[in-house]
Amino acid sequence: MNEENLNKARALYYGMFSRCFVFTTDNSRYFELTGYLDTLSQNPLDKPSAEAFATLKELVKSDSNVDFMLEFDEIFHSPETQTVRVTASYYDENIESGKKRIEMQNFLAKTKIRRDEKTYSDYEDHIGFIFAVMSELSNLIADGQTEYKNTAHCIFEQILNEFIDEFSRELYEHESAKIFKNIVILLKSFIEFERVYLEVNTPVLKAKPVLSEIKEELSDEERERRAKNKLLRAQGPKKQESGSCELNPSYEVEEDF
Repeated sequence: MNEENLNKARALYYGMFSRCFVFTTDNSRYFELTGYLDTLSQNPLDKPSAEAFATLKELVKSDSNVDFMLEFDEIFHSPETQTVRVTASYYDENIESGKKRIEMQNFLAKTKIRRDEKTYSDYEDHIGFIFAVMSELSNLIADGQTEYKNTAHCIFEQILNEFIDEFSRELYEHESAKIFKNIVILLKSFIEFERVYLEVNTPVLKAKPVLSEIKEELSDEERERRAKNKLLRAQGPKKQESGSCELNPSYEVEEDF
């Protein structure tokens, strides 16, 4: 397979996963997911993927998204079960909007891709949004815009690769996972492929910091940090140098995209 076709295939996989993890009332995205499953199941990455595709084609109905959305809600939104968290910042710092969100905003600043807050309310380091960005970048690279190779590589290495294993484990082990258990099998095979293709190592699992039980209480140090960031926010995003993943996220950004 040549580079163009390989990147288009990568874009399809990322596009499929983005349809799995973004809540939407737009039914067309669900039916796009069934289309991705039909297309990608024709050339699975390995035997476990082939079996997972076969199971998913039975579970993910082509004429109704009811079963999918019920399971989605039980896993990601239900107060009656242990919900699976979906942001890189949570797995990095145990908070929903942290350094990984800032890093994603910095990487996005190098592209024309922005989050449309009118239709998409989740953060930039939400796993569904990361998949959508990687799909778009893979398509751009396939179309000859090779200047995006470094940014795509950095997003995978610095953001997605750092938390995808822990996220996948929690999702696979969730009591309500049936459809998503098979999605995790596909995701695991694809991530392993990406690590080989992009020459990125599997990260060492690190312990997450534990938040104080009294979340309303802020230390003097935290108040000072937030005040400083409020002043620095007006300076705008810092640009990443070409060919490097080095970022210096010394500011916090509200929902600007």
